[in-house]
Amino acid sequence: MKTRITELFGIEHPIVLSGMSWISTPELVAAVANAGGLGILATGVLDADETLKAVRRTRELTDRPFAANVTLYFPGNRKNAEVLLDEKVPVINYSLGKGDWICKGAHAYGGKVIATVATEKHAVAAQRDGADALIVTGYEAAGHGGQITSLVLVPRLADQVSIPIIAAGGFADGRGLAAALALGADGIAMGTRFMNTLESPAHEGAKQASIEHQVADTVYTDRVDGLDARYVDAPGAQRLIRQHMNPLSALLRSREIAALLGLPWAKLAAGIVLSGYSKSVQMARMAIGFEAFKNGCTRGDLERGALPLGQCTGLIDDTPSVAKVIDRIVDEAETTRTRLEQVFESPVAVS
Repeated sequence: MKTRITELFGIEHPIVLSGMSWISTPELVAAVANAGGLGILATGVLDADETLKAVRRTRELTDRPFAANVTLYFPGNRKNAEVLLDEKVPVINYSLGKGDWICKGAHAYGGKVIATVATEKHAVAAQRDGADALIVTGYEAAGHGGQITSLVLVPRLADQVSIPIIAAGGFADGRGLAAALALGADGIAMGTRFMNTLESPAHEGAKQASIEHQVADTVYTDRVDGLDARYVDAPGAQRLIRQHMNPLSALLRSREIAALLGLPWAKLAAGIVLSGYSKSVQMARMAIGFEAFKNGCTRGDLERGALPLGQCTGLIDDTPSVAKVIDRIVDEAETTRTRLEQVFESPVAVS
């Protein structure tokens, strides 16, 4: 199966591992790369030294193309991006910020850049800034998806940009891959499906949750980490949704935020005080939300934690290897293509 994505990145299958904090580790990234897809290494909760070690560990585990992400919204992540550029990572994926300087730096050594977007405005801006491809994240996605469903968002953006699109949000099988290609995408990115694989470092409780919960068992809210995102509907997420937050909460938790992001505490605390009410509340939620993510992903704790799960969790009922997931999806997509060919080639009865 060849698309613009496979040609652009030199991969076998148009299937991408989303860059999920605490989940998309070198081991999982390499498993996806070795199976013919593109793995995105998550660096959002790593400092620069940890990012460097993770990139080099990934290179020890695979000689195939891989990617790494940076979330520009997070303070301190510019340093991570600089590490990726210095290490000449083959593909850099950025989100929640302006990435023209990343595009320029990556292109200087022949690297490629993927921008993650959820709106038409940001898609057009990313293409203008030099991105080689887009991850278009729909409402169905785990974590920080947009407010428009993939069924509408993907074809709309495919009409507005000329660079390849990777559809994210709602994809877990070959039917989804075939549908994404029909909508104008050049491949799919999956988080929830790859989270529940043998190579995934996610807690067994998190994997089991993705099997047990169905398509209606998630909640979409900005009251966990300050940004719109989707989680499994469980006591931990509901507690965070109900929790009242104010600027004082952000100041009291500023040491945790500073430690998490590897920043001087005094500088961050001053920034919170000067940022205004809305921004400071968002920072407080970010600190609490990150700890909740960690509990959900690494401990499977749905009482105190918050586990990002996409609506496609209702399509998942097992924990296979990464290679089996990819092979299965490719086979299902081919079966779907054959069925559709038969549908379109069948004579239409005229009454």
